[in-house]
Amino acid sequence: MKLEETKLSSTEIFDGVAIHLFRDEILLPNGNKGVREVVRHPGAVCVIPITDDGDIIFVNQFRYAFNKVTLEIPAGKLEKGEDHLEAALRELSEETGLSAKNVVPMGELYTTPALIDEVIYMYLATDLQEGEQHLDEDEFINTVKIPLKKAVEMVMNGEIKDSKTQIMILKADKYLSK
Repeated sequence: MKLEETKLSSTEIFDGVAIHLFRDEILLPNGNKGVREVVRHPGAVCVIPITDDGDIIFVNQFRYAFNKVTLEIPAGKLEKGEDHLEAALRELSEETGLSAKNVVPMGELYTTPALIDEVIYMYLATDLQEGEQHLDEDEFINTVKIPLKKAVEMVMNGEIKDSKTQIMILKADKYLSK
């Protein structure tokens, strides 16, 4: 059986600042009709900055949806037409004040493929230089430095909940242990 669904029609239900919700009528692989509700998102980037000493520079920020402060790597939404690498470097600078001489692409992440079309483009940044943090006016972030090996333990024991951060910690550990 060919695993493909064909969009027959699409209706926008909600037009938000960061997300757009659509109700699509589809044709299923068996020929029946179905409905999919899909959140459309412009995409995002994340970057894991690792110091020469093997520490990760994290950001702590309040996440309204969970009503708590989370420990994450720098990340942000793509602007329309923005280059992924440039966006990653922009977010790194804005959220931490850091710049990087060495940046390695680490792949793409589908955050919630059953409901959201968001793709996060992931990067590893090393050879860091310090600068000044310059947050957006609605961002409130503190930076935290944690050794990579400790961060791996934190992922494995459930202390770090954010999926992009978990994945990048494990990918960076594997990549850097080559």
